[in-house]
Amino acid sequence: MKFLLQGLLILVCTNSVSAAVQLRPNILLLMAEDMSARVGAFGDAIAVTPNLDALAAQGVRYPNMFTTAGVCAPSRAAHILGMHQVATGTQHMRTSSRPEGGYYAVPPDGVKAYPELLRAAGYYTYTDFKLDYQFSHANAYSGPFTIWDAEASEAMDWRDRAAGQPFFGLINFMETHESGVFTPLGNMPNSFIHLVMQGMRWWRMDGEMPEVVSPEQVKVPPYYPDTPAVREDMSRHYNNIALMDRRVGKILTQLEADGVADNTIVIWTTDHGDGLPRAKRELHDAGTRVPMIIRWPDRWRPGHLRQGELDERLLSFVDLAPTILSLAGVEAPDYLHGQNFLDRTVNARTHVLSSRDRIDEIPDRQRSVRDESFRYIRSWNPELAMGHSLKFRDNIAMVREMRQLYNAGRLNADQARWFESVGEERLFDIKTDPHELTNLVGDPAYADELQRLRKILVDQLAQIGDREGQAEIRLVEQFQPAGKRPVTSAPSIAINNNIMTVETTTSGSSIGYSLNDGDNWLLYHQPVVIPAGAKVRVKAVRYGWQASSETRVK
Repeated sequence: MKFLLQGLLILVCTNSVSAAVQLRPNILLLMAEDMSARVGAFGDAIAVTPNLDALAAQGVRYPNMFTTAGVCAPSRAAHILGMHQVATGTQHMRTSSRPEGGYYAVPPDGVKAYPELLRAAGYYTYTDFKLDYQFSHANAYSGPFTIWDAEASEAMDWRDRAAGQPFFGLINFMETHESGVFTPLGNMPNSFIHLVMQGMRWWRMDGEMPEVVSPEQVKVPPYYPDTPAVREDMSRHYNNIALMDRRVGKILTQLEADGVADNTIVIWTTDHGDGLPRAKRELHDAGTRVPMIIRWPDRWRPGHLRQGELDERLLSFVDLAPTILSLAGVEAPDYLHGQNFLDRTVNARTHVLSSRDRIDEIPDRQRSVRDESFRYIRSWNPELAMGHSLKFRDNIAMVREMRQLYNAGRLNADQARWFESVGEERLFDIKTDPHELTNLVGDPAYADELQRLRKILVDQLAQIGDREGQAEIRLVEQFQPAGKRPVTSAPSIAINNNIMTVETTTSGSSIGYSLNDGDNWLLYHQPVVIPAGAKVRVKAVRYGWQASSETRVK
């Protein structure tokens, strides 16, 4: 059914924005990869993170932010849409590299990435080389062209916006990615992937690799054997974090040098937990609990917050979209699953939800709920061990060594548990067992807690709509009828008295337009004034579908 995008007329000009928009803050989201709270400001005495520590001293620390998955693509899909991945068909790792054939997920009709909503409100939006939304590939330029003004950008590309225009930037830090733990020139099970990932990481480095944490310094958790290989991989992870911190410092310095720091809200967090075994891909705290820092300039800081404060409330990654939209003065859509955590009139969260589905070549389905004291995990593949072989993860030396030690019977019970079947249910007392080693499901003393969390999980999944009641192949058939990715219909243009309106027959699609064959696509969301004599071209895209052909008017 056709629909017409309507609204107030705006004058499109590449050199100015309205006075109302100019008064809004810039927002810069810095997202490290594969990293838990290994930051000095969060109590890690080993970490060397002076720039993040300084940022935390100037801002607010949030130690209880939880991602919706322990792995990147599903987590990033939930973040960018503000909805749990199990409700949007974006839950499998990764749609584009599915062993039986890649596909693009198709979010529900009308659901938009929140940077596109910011863009529609007048923000200049940009990101770097990584997308990974499941309705895109991992790399830039593979997703809907309407989300970002610029992709594959450098961190300081706020400079490319129009004079006075507020910006939203999302910058990712490959420095801390799991692949950085791979032995640089070791005997890798998958040498091609190893070389590609290492090459991407080295390309980002702007100096020598810092070696600030030695293997002797690291604190080995009880679920790892204390061996040289474990210590070396953990110290390498710490040194990668120091490398990331160095780059964060350069970005913050440039904000100051460019004179925009006093008008920029800086958010730093990570896309999920540590890129180490029994962390990444898991639903334990090590895989889903991430640190977050927000620094406000004085003029934008909420009155109830103070510099250096610690906010220990439970937060979910789906809360970022409504919160960032609120900071920008943009109304949040009703379909978002999260809440604006800066609004103290909203009841604080009592629990967070996370999920795990297919991981690369290994099918799985797990759902978890976590409150302030307990974590409950339900598994539909109870026979599966989390320490199973996985091509990508097996590039890590400590993973291979741990498996060898397990097969030789040389791991203790806590260390061996990762290589044993998980069972149908797991319950952990976070207060007394922070490493989540003792399953309390069979303990009568915790029967009431088990029943309570079971109900919360069932109710929450019903509320958001868990689509994994159907096999992944059914999702693929739904997203790609007859095995083909749908194509968005080409929009039509009407121009009367230099006012352009655009229609498309593909419900839920986004529209972009370009003037005089320019390279940049502007976002169309309401009728616009077109300069007399300008050449106009438009195209549309439904998230997950192929973009339409262009419609041109001279």
